[in-house]
This record gives sequence, structure tokens and C-alpha cells, in this order.
Amino acid sequence: MNLWLRLFWYLATAWRRPKLESTHAVSILPLRVWPTDLDVSMHMNNGRYLAIMDLGRLDFMVRTGLWRPLVRNGWTPIASGIAIRFRRELRMFDRYTLETKLLAWSDVTVVMEQILRFASGPRTGQVASRALFKGGLYDRKAKAFLPVARLMREIGVEADAPPLTPDVAAFLKSDEAIRAGKS
Repeated sequence: MNLWLRLFWYLATAWRRPKLESTHAVSILPLRVWPTDLDVSMHMNNGRYLAIMDLGRLDFMVRTGLWRPLVRNGWTPIASGIAIRFRRELRMFDRYTLETKLLAWSDVTVVMEQILRFASGPRTGQVASRALFKGGLYDRKAKAFLPVARLMREIGVEADAPPLTPDVAAFLKSDEAIRAGKS
């Protein structure tokens, strides 16, 4: 994560955010485009979208309570795949929200959806970008990814994975094809 000021802002304000109680809950962070987010085209740099999305996943982990066992056990979150679709450009000082929610999971991976949505002005509510994220938590001591069932137990959730939507199934299929390709 290369957004230190935003990280410090998040840590200073995290205690005020309500706990997320279920696997269907949505983390919403209010944000703004700053000059340091811009590229030469004067809109938010496409790499910055991915860095900002780190904050949404952090918020999801903190507000579900997953951060406690994560810190206690020395687990680390690992991203294994991301697909992003840019819809509308975010320009300097635009206000937007970052919505993060859990869509699906398997044995050791989760799929999350992250949406950047305009929060003010004539485009309020419009989607600037949507991403699907695949990742998991890695136990460095065991040198293995943690089973999602254990992660769910750690946050007090007993739920079966929902059926895959067509877009999530296509994302996972594409991710597997890339993984299987030559390196």
C-alpha cells in the first residue's frame, strides 16, 4: 500500500465505523481524488484505483473483526487476481465512495467486489469503476493458505458459499487460464 496519509486517516477514524455483521455486508469508505492521485491526463491514475482498493479490503477485515486473528497469528493477506473495468474518469477533487463486499469463496480463496462510485455532483451514484478481487490469507508459519471455513469461524460466521454469479464464474475461469499460462 503506497497511500500512507490515507492509511493514517483510516486508522485514526476506523473506531467510529460500525461492525460488519454478515458476509453480505458492504464496507463503504468516503474518499476524494487528490492531486497526488492524478496522471498526465489529469484523471485518477489507473494504478491508484488498485492502491485505493487496498483500503477497502483493510476496512472489510477490520470491521468484520478478522484483523484480530490476523495480527494474533501473523497471517498476511495475499492478492492473487484482480480484474477491473473503468467506466468513468475520476478527476481532481471528485468525491467518491469505495464499496467493498464479499461475493464468493472456495476452500482457500475469496472473491470480493469493489466499486468506486461518484458521491457528489451531477454524476452522483454513477459507477467510476468496478473490480473483482481474488485472494486469501497466508500463514507464513505453515507455508499455506488458510481455509476460508476457519476464517469464517474466526469472525463468528457459519455460512455456505453463495452460488457463483456468471460474472464471478467468468472471472475465476479467466484467472485460472492466466495462471495456467506459460511464465
